[in-house]
Amino acid sequence: MLTLSQEEERRYEELQLMALQFAREGESAILQSMVEAGLSPNTTDNRGNSLLMLSAYNANTSTCKMLLDFGANPNSSNDHGHSILAGAAFKGYLDICKILVEHGAQIDKKATKNPIVFAAIFGREEVVNYLQSVDNSTNKRNFLDNLMLKIASFLSLFRKKSTSV
Repeated sequence: MLTLSQEEERRYEELQLMALQFAREGESAILQSMVEAGLSPNTTDNRGNSLLMLSAYNANTSTCKMLLDFGANPNSSNDHGHSILAGAAFKGYLDICKILVEHGAQIDKKATKNPIVFAAIFGREEVVNYLQSVDNSTNKRNFLDNLMLKIASFLSLFRKKSTSV
């Protein structure tokens, strides 16, 4: 078993912090070189936020794609139980939601913090429509699906008014 010195451990922690910041900032090329050199694409911060989660939450599409191509887990969640897909849905990042689903992200409608509910609560009508269209847990829309779409549609009206003021 390899034993690291305190200095080596400190340096590795610094590199992890740099990688987390690169994920936030969308520095794909630098982050890719770190992953190619051995950094796990599933590296997390002290709250369980993965590189992919930070990248998705900050709308860094190309960084998300790169991390997924290197094996980042699209179904991981942080210490609060928030999934990456739920975060992207909450923010209204439809393109990132699509990338995550294409790479295997699950739409867990039984979870209390599911992405469709998050999208609906924040008026992300396009995201609700998309997630419902790719959700294969049911073959037809049920009452809850229709309710989420109505909520999203209603709340999006307030979002449009507040951004035009």
